[in-house]
Amino acid sequence: MSSNTILLLMFGSLTLFMLSGLPIAFVLGGLSLLFTVTLWEPNAVIVLVLQIFDTMKSEALLAIPLFILMACILQRSGVIEDLYRAMELWFGRLRGGLAIGTVIICVVMAAMTGVVGAAVTAMGILALPEMLRRGYNPQLALGTICASGTLGILIPPSVLTIVYAVTAQVSIGQMLIAGIVPGLILAVLYIAYIVVVGWLKPEWVPLDPGARRAPLREKLLALKALIFPSMLIVLILGSIFFGVATPTESASVGVAGAMVPALLKRRLRLPMLREAGVDALKATSMILWITIGAKAYVAIFTGLGGADTLLEFIKGLEVNRWVVLGAMMLLLVFLGTVLDELGIILLTVPVFLPIVRLLGFDEIWFGVLYAITIQMGYISPPFGYTLFYIKGTLPKHLDMGHVYRGILPFFALQFVGLLVCAAFPDLITWLPRLMAAR
Repeated sequence: MSSNTILLLMFGSLTLFMLSGLPIAFVLGGLSLLFTVTLWEPNAVIVLVLQIFDTMKSEALLAIPLFILMACILQRSGVIEDLYRAMELWFGRLRGGLAIGTVIICVVMAAMTGVVGAAVTAMGILALPEMLRRGYNPQLALGTICASGTLGILIPPSVLTIVYAVTAQVSIGQMLIAGIVPGLILAVLYIAYIVVVGWLKPEWVPLDPGARRAPLREKLLALKALIFPSMLIVLILGSIFFGVATPTESASVGVAGAMVPALLKRRLRLPMLREAGVDALKATSMILWITIGAKAYVAIFTGLGGADTLLEFIKGLEVNRWVVLGAMMLLLVFLGTVLDELGIILLTVPVFLPIVRLLGFDEIWFGVLYAITIQMGYISPPFGYTLFYIKGTLPKHLDMGHVYRGILPFFALQFVGLLVCAAFPDLITWLPRLMAAR
């Protein structure tokens, strides 16, 4: 069987089974075993076994369960509620202030936890009812929450970034740090859009005449809610940037730090820790099963000549390298509507990275563009994951149509952010370079 036929067969069968709704980890593992036995030889099954052991002994992947556990503890510690109350005091009387405060809280949450579902769900429960009560346009409110919640994909400590770095075999620390500036650029674009909407369509973000004018002293006291998140962010990102600790070590520090506010608020109890541990175990198990299945699938794909065939095809194309890059980005946006981010990374990075190197692009720069396109996929209708996170918090008078219409302007803003980062690579690479020079 020719390499071209194998390539079409593997991609075609993968697409077919993914559309069937079967769990991706078992689709990947099952197809890997099937193709190994039928297209290679039964003795080659040892390749699958080696991939499993390689995943199990990876020290770099140890940071993932630690960061997830940290996020699960923070969710139950009351930090998010305190942050929202502080933002409401500071921005509640500004036109669009609650939406702006939501973006800022999502940035802080992204820098503390790196978990998309936590930010979207928390803001859907806390911020959405308050914005609707004050007469905010539902589409603007929903779009703000969905788009801002995905900043955890980009801003460290991002689980996705760690998986990309391990898969691409680049520095985890540099990859994490590279996402800071692009993440802030997207947040600024969101805030700028909210301000412009407030100017052009004030009826979309009406001022609440009944909102209480808090004295300055009360506002300043409310800022104590930022003390702990700031300390945790500095501990995690600072230790990575200055080389004091590895990402895995900083994650363990983050877990210990996440227990502090829970202890101070008297929420650090055995049932709470048990719930957080079980949630972290479930998420980690899912990630590792997907990792094992994807690594096995890619190993078989490469062993059967699929990667070489794809590279030869790219070499034979007489097009500008930016056209090839654009095609890869479009594919990632599409995949983001039907796959979770980990499956996308583990499936496509081993295939895309040789192409990126062939075209002469920087791997860390490409990794950040990769993360932005996955963010775009996460809010792309009709199957973007974030859209279904927010669905569970929708009041009865709103439906998914409001969500779809609400995210379209933010999807365009993410595309603008992607173009900015692609056109000015130094926005991404200067912090990793500075980190490497230390």
